[in-house]
Amino acid sequence: MENKHHYSGLSDAQVLESRNKYGENILTPPEKESLWSQFLEKFTDPIIIILLIALALSIGVSCYEFWGAGKTASVFFEPAGILIAVLLATVVGFLFELSANKKFEVLNKVNDDTLVKVIRNGNVCQITKKEVVVGDIVILETGEEVPADGELLEAVSLQINESTLTGEPVCKKTTNPADFDKDATYPSNNAMKGTTVADGHGIMQVLKVGDSTEYGKVYERAQIDTSVETPLKKQLDGLAHLITKASYAIAALIIVGRLVWFFVGMDAFNWIDFGSFFLQTVMIAVTVIVVAVPEGLPMSVTLSLALSMKRMLSTNNLVRKMHACETMGAATVICTDKTGTLTQNQMKVYETKFYGHPSPFGDKSGDEVIKEGIAVNSTAYLDFSKAEKIAALGNPTEGALLIWLHENGVNYLSLREDAEIVEQLTFSTERKYMATIVNSPLLGKKVLYVKGAPEIVFALCKNSPVSKEEVDKQLHEYQNKAMRTLGFAYAIIEDENADYIKDGKLIFNSQFSILNFLGIVAISDPVRLEVPDAVKNCLKAGINVKIVTGDTPGTAKEIGRQIGLWSENEPDNHHITGTDFAALSDEDALKIVLDLKIISRARPMDKQRLVELLQHKDQVVSVTGDGTNDAPALNQAQVGLSMGDGTSVAKEASDITILDNSFSSITRAVMWGRSLYQNIQRFILFQMTINVAACLIVLIGAFLGTESPLTVTQMLWVNLIMDTFAALALASLPPSQKVMDDKPRKTTAFIISRKMWKSILGVGIFFVFVLFGLVQYFKHADITSLSQFSIVDFGNSYFNFSHGNGLSAYELSLFFTIFVMLQFWNMFNAKAFLTGKSAFANLSKSTGFLAIAAVILGGQWLIVAVGGEMFNVTPLAAQDWGIIICITSIVLWAGEISKFLNFKNALRDAAHKM
Repeated sequence: MENKHHYSGLSDAQVLESRNKYGENILTPPEKESLWSQFLEKFTDPIIIILLIALALSIGVSCYEFWGAGKTASVFFEPAGILIAVLLATVVGFLFELSANKKFEVLNKVNDDTLVKVIRNGNVCQITKKEVVVGDIVILETGEEVPADGELLEAVSLQINESTLTGEPVCKKTTNPADFDKDATYPSNNAMKGTTVADGHGIMQVLKVGDSTEYGKVYERAQIDTSVETPLKKQLDGLAHLITKASYAIAALIIVGRLVWFFVGMDAFNWIDFGSFFLQTVMIAVTVIVVAVPEGLPMSVTLSLALSMKRMLSTNNLVRKMHACETMGAATVICTDKTGTLTQNQMKVYETKFYGHPSPFGDKSGDEVIKEGIAVNSTAYLDFSKAEKIAALGNPTEGALLIWLHENGVNYLSLREDAEIVEQLTFSTERKYMATIVNSPLLGKKVLYVKGAPEIVFALCKNSPVSKEEVDKQLHEYQNKAMRTLGFAYAIIEDENADYIKDGKLIFNSQFSILNFLGIVAISDPVRLEVPDAVKNCLKAGINVKIVTGDTPGTAKEIGRQIGLWSENEPDNHHITGTDFAALSDEDALKIVLDLKIISRARPMDKQRLVELLQHKDQVVSVTGDGTNDAPALNQAQVGLSMGDGTSVAKEASDITILDNSFSSITRAVMWGRSLYQNIQRFILFQMTINVAACLIVLIGAFLGTESPLTVTQMLWVNLIMDTFAALALASLPPSQKVMDDKPRKTTAFIISRKMWKSILGVGIFFVFVLFGLVQYFKHADITSLSQFSIVDFGNSYFNFSHGNGLSAYELSLFFTIFVMLQFWNMFNAKAFLTGKSAFANLSKSTGFLAIAAVILGGQWLIVAVGGEMFNVTPLAAQDWGIIICITSIVLWAGEISKFLNFKNALRDAAHKM
């Protein structure tokens, strides 16, 4: 029994003194970046930095051409185009993240104005949660959230749900030192801020408030900037360095080569001629640097990430930080908590063993004693207000029994209301049972119902249809599966005057008893239905799954077994307790960290340390969690995944919120991430092919003295508008389940694979061959229709480096359209890249891709038809459009033949291995 005391609480003066000394009971919110800072952060992208350098060089060249060479203001179109590319890429990313954060703020709204009952000035009064101070006497009742950390002064049948802080759904609390749980994460006589009273009631004295509470410490830890560079950023950094080095190398080659060429062909040195030639050479070198920069790449990456953010929301993944879309695809390890992520965070009946009553619901008569006993001998209720999930109000274990009744078509409330309660003993940790005497309308007599620890209830019974040995054997089986168990008994009271309850307990024992043992019920927090398959898919995809939980080793291993992560013959080094893990040095922990599958009895910092150690081993770590205890690890991981019904601290620390709390949504996020990375690779393949071709054409022109046949406005259409549409087309490709058959990519891998290099260089050189040949051919032939084209003349003019007649307006329009259409068909090859399938495969599902392809084709026709002087074009004849579309499609058909040959070779190799 708990001793009762009279409490006066703090006086008003003491409240003010305490608040001044220890502070308010609020968590200091993280300092948020201004919108301006968030926007400027987008300019730190490596490709954006290269674009800014290119922009500066382009402005310099344009200024010289406008004021020095006397050209028109059209020379500023090029820097304007680069500026637009930069702004589009940065603004789109900023706006999408801003939108996601607004949705998140609505989801994550915290209310510090909840009322709590305290004793002050000798009176019970209500104050808001944020007004609680150190020293306050707080009254705790079932269903209420504990407002601060404190020491219990009284605890009557008190059970607290600590799942938000430790992962433990129910912790028994007491003020009796003899009943303290030495293995508990927090002392048995302490109640912690952010936890919830599951059953019973108590009184506590506040010891810590606000940031000083355990909840506050975890929250503060979760705000520390532990950002780790994402795999995609590393790879784009590598690409940026490559582009920079390559463009500077080609620019240097042009300068050195042209200077050598100048001095070798010089008759007499003239400073004016040399200065003019050198300035022209520098301008060409700058042009190469500008041309080499893939202006559409930042826009492509941003669009791909932004579209994925939007589409992932439809699959219950609310992405807050754009990079998380792709980083999830690179994950090699998922560290997950148990309660609420792997399990339903709702206790349910696993199995019933009512001896002599095998099926209480098997027929209409049934066993009314069992139904009525469960309904009336309980203090819990069910909340049906949320259609998606029935909530248990009160003790979760009792709630599980009521849910079981409901699922079997029994209205517990009507049974409870019809039966008049004569006397009741609520459950307590001392006696370990609950007893209720009712006037039963079903039996027409007084009935005593008892439930509690099976061994205690069985010992109280006189009659039992089963032996103690059989009960013990069944209990051992359930306990090995980490189940909670309850025993049930009843007695029909024939003697109306007999006294069976006295001094807070039943007054009979097995020698003097009227109780009949009914049986036992096993209760557990069941694994979510989709989790085993989702874990299987993760393991198949090469992603290791590790459970980190505050639960006991037995419970953690049993859940691991149920989800397919733990086997009977698992080595000892695959499991460790939080205490043992904390005792390991970093050097020793690093030796076992990759082999670990389960950490039980873990504290919040254990999970964060695990993440840090895994990252030290070059792992890309994703962390899932719904509790405050998960926040530091969520913040530390490359991708933090919080649950939709998780705590505000967990969601604040995460990158993605899983709205439906489903582990299968996490595997879908992996699939999205991997597919997104492939889409980015496809666009790089598409654009780098163009950049290689453009650089080679400028390089050849530098030594042949020919000017580019493409105007600035035409290149603006190609590099900005068309590339943006191509980025949209490739980003709109649906995710492929096939990517889950692959292992995670290496973080050290370059984003352009060997296969991509072959395609980029091969197709790029082919483009140069065709385009340079066309320039040479048009210079020496007067073409008014492509029907006049002669392959013999084309070959003869290829190496004729005389100036010729130049290109007519119609020829320039033909060249521009052929250049665009070569890229157009190459976009289809890019779509099929990495699939091993034809570009025509699944076209019916790629409606977005086809629509954008149609826009590009229509846009090109419109520019040529009405672009006039602005684009330096004249309309083309319908016949020439048909010829161009057919001839340039050779790019697509060559790609199809290549894929067919690769497929045949793969079949042959497979046949040889059989």
